[in-house]
Amino acid sequence: MSVVERVRAAAGCAPPHPGAGAGRAVHPAEQRVRARVAEWERRLGDPGDPANPAGFRALMAADERAELAAGAVAVLHDGGFGAELVPVELGGRLDRADALARVLRPVFRRDVSLGFGHGITSLFAAAAVWAAGDGPQRRRLARLLLDGRPVAIAHHQLAHGNAMWQGQFTAEPDGDGYRLRGRKDVVINAGRAGAVVVYAATGGPGGSHSVLLVDPDRAGDGLAVLPRRVGTGLRGCHFAGLEFTDLAVPPGARVGAAGEGVRLALRTFQLNRSLIPALVLAAADTVLRAAVRAGTGAAGRPAGPRQRALLAGVFADLLLSDATATAVLRALHLLPDSAHLGAAAVKYLVPDLLQEDVEELSTVLGAAGYDREGGPGSLQKLLRDLPAAGLGHVGTAACQAVLIPQLPLLARRSWFRAAEPPAALYAFAEPLPPLDLGALAVAGGTDFLAATLAGAAARLAGRPPAGPLGDRLATLAGALADELADLRERCLTLPADSAEALASPTWCAQVERYALLAAAGAVLGAWEAAVPDGGFLADPAWAVLALTRLGRRLGLPVGPPPEECVRRLHAELLDRLAGGRSYDLHDTPLAEGGAG
Repeated sequence: MSVVERVRAAAGCAPPHPGAGAGRAVHPAEQRVRARVAEWERRLGDPGDPANPAGFRALMAADERAELAAGAVAVLHDGGFGAELVPVELGGRLDRADALARVLRPVFRRDVSLGFGHGITSLFAAAAVWAAGDGPQRRRLARLLLDGRPVAIAHHQLAHGNAMWQGQFTAEPDGDGYRLRGRKDVVINAGRAGAVVVYAATGGPGGSHSVLLVDPDRAGDGLAVLPRRVGTGLRGCHFAGLEFTDLAVPPGARVGAAGEGVRLALRTFQLNRSLIPALVLAAADTVLRAAVRAGTGAAGRPAGPRQRALLAGVFADLLLSDATATAVLRALHLLPDSAHLGAAAVKYLVPDLLQEDVEELSTVLGAAGYDREGGPGSLQKLLRDLPAAGLGHVGTAACQAVLIPQLPLLARRSWFRAAEPPAALYAFAEPLPPLDLGALAVAGGTDFLAATLAGAAARLAGRPPAGPLGDRLATLAGALADELADLRERCLTLPADSAEALASPTWCAQVERYALLAAAGAVLGAWEAAVPDGGFLADPAWAVLALTRLGRRLGLPVGPPPEECVRRLHAELLDRLAGGRSYDLHDTPLAEGGAG
């Protein structure tokens, strides 16, 4: 009996199925997304194949040299990867934020450094141009990305930031253009970029900022690229410094209006914050897959009760993370006035949650890591990369800075008052209107995730699904909605009359509670949307386990997860491992040899 057959037998699994939603008609737009994902999986190949230039062994060897794997970069370049980052109207393939996340996951499930170093940082730089650039600026960046050249971003300094956020640029008006000065020691792809998007102070200390599109090939002595820095995480990425010395910036280089830099950053950060959690969960998927494989044993013996509970719980967290990130990515299209809230919440919660999960999985994998995925050290590499991908303390602090001032307003105006979001928000396989970054609001709006939690809890209280798990789901939803009501009362009574009050540890603790409750809303929204179509996501087992784990993190007396939930999720884990399918909501076929 083969390893695949043993795993199936241990789980009592049915034959594999070709991804989520296979039993119903699939919209042509969804078919196109699946085809793009499948094409990248095919191009990148089986990551466990030691001869694959884009496989785990090559990626790990390159990381030890502090480089990106040249073979993997060549695969991305030859496949026209840059087109994924360019809007359709400019000759690329970018039209939907949630589809972009799915298309990029094949890269991130192999190597987070590759995903950042030859991927999304160029999009983060270009986003300001996509949102507010004029025709020539947009066409110029599109040509660069379609040709495979990276674009760098140099942000304005944030207080208490890490090295990536330190440094300041000033742009003094000079006729119709500017004189650009300043230095930043850590910029990804600083020495390789075909263009640099610079956020520079144009209104004096504490004043306004503007965005400038700088051409390093024409900068001459006005731009110096400083020596490369190799960090602890994302070692393969090329971080170096940039120093501008009286660089003459022509009039056509400013992106958007003068003084619009901070507003542009707040708009485009919504895409960044939503994408990062949606992508790093693909790396956690890889670790979970290795742990499930290790848990089956060489003879296909079933895992013990504690190990099954651990694996099933991490699986529930991945589904929870995907539900939250995907809902927020779709909100960028459907709810542009409110997406900033969800973007900050998902970025605050998911990277740290996945970091904890990967650390838990290390108890199954052992100190050597996951050998099939690149040899000893692969797990340690990912544990170094994940904090860097989430920007560590500065990422958390930036999300808190968005959410804390909003919580008192949401408590007064939105929670238990706002209408629920449109059904399309959680219909993850349905099409969306084109992404318009320029339409995103930076404050105000309503809380669509909290509205989903309150609405779903009310429906479940009146008509829970049949069976014990249905009753448990209704009880959990009610308890979490009560916790939202308690949070509302607390936010109404806490002092919020000054910046000092809002910066207190008490308000930071409320952000933690809020982010967990927002994720609960996404879980219920995704589960309800799946019920009419049937299949694994319509089973309340995953939602019960995900909500139980959220409730325990909130300190609620929810008790242990039902053994039936653990059994069903563990069986699904084994089935997907045997069939070579992803551990996210989309159950995507992967380019690897199943459980072998």
